[in-house]
Amino acid sequence: MGFGKQQVQQDNKGPSFPLALAGGGEIVRIVMIRGGGKMKERLLSIGLQLDDTVEIIQCRKKGAVLVAKDENRFMLGGGMAQKIYVSKE
Repeated sequence: MGFGKQQVQQDNKGPSFPLALAGGGEIVRIVMIRGGGKMKERLLSIGLQLDDTVEIIQCRKKGAVLVAKDENRFMLGGGMAQKIYVSKE
């Protein structure tokens, strides 16, 4: 699934929130990306896209987040993590 227009969560798993606010150990699904084309390209290049499920490994001050998808781990800066909206799985 690509990055078309912003998508609104349409299931009953709860409200979406910025990835920067997720807690360590949580498993979340990416439901919306509120960034420009370059940010979306960057996420695609590292293997993250809409509807991916990721585990929060560690949250740092100022919003930086370490996430795991499959066998890969990604460190996302606070600005990027604020623009990625997730819902709890």
